[in-house]
Amino acid sequence: MSAQINAPYKPQNHIRIVTAASLFDGHDAAINIMRRVMQASGAEIIHLGHNRSVAEVVDCAIQEDAQAIAMTSYQGGHVEYLKYMYDLLKEKGAGHIKIFGGGGGTILPSEIEELHAHGITRIYHPDDGRAMGLQGMINDVLQRCDFSTYRKKGVQVPVMPDGEEEEQQPVFDDLQALAKALPHKNPLHIGRLISVAENYPEEYLIVKQEILQRKEAHNGPH
Repeated sequence: MSAQINAPYKPQNHIRIVTAASLFDGHDAAINIMRRVMQASGAEIIHLGHNRSVAEVVDCAIQEDAQAIAMTSYQGGHVEYLKYMYDLLKEKGAGHIKIFGGGGGTILPSEIEELHAHGITRIYHPDDGRAMGLQGMINDVLQRCDFSTYRKKGVQVPVMPDGEEEEQQPVFDDLQALAKALPHKNPLHIGRLISVAENYPEEYLIVKQEILQRKEAHNGPH
């Protein structure tokens, strides 16, 4: 089957993706190509390079309020690595962050099925590349990530590819609650408020004054 020729997908939301090669893995040629195509297609990419631990990648994705993580793994430990990544995201309250991966022929079809069953969003096999083409795979990633991490009340959540459940989308509608939680220094809350300030300035103005007042109260009189 020949690869399809696809025009780049045009995101409706600001998409932020963290990319890296897994721990003990120096094979970063593929992810370097993929991230450049994702960037050219309109996504913001935070690239961590190669030999990155699960904790490093997860912490970065939470701090950057990313919609997804895209990993390359040729070191043979992909099943354990990606399962742990999924579990750690859930543990930190960031289960909405999607995980994509690839590793050429080192990731067997049976392992791909196992990872998908565990909750990994999509693992791409060489057969996918032949069928979809490079841009086709990138379009698939971006379409699955095309949602806002901040949801306004009353705004309907778009239907995701393959019928992904709405519950997988983040629900942080209460900006006041986020602002009040800032003293706890939760990276998820801080990253979310920064994203709101960047993408929804009119919404951020609602809580900006409260944040400044809390800062002044915390600092005390000079």
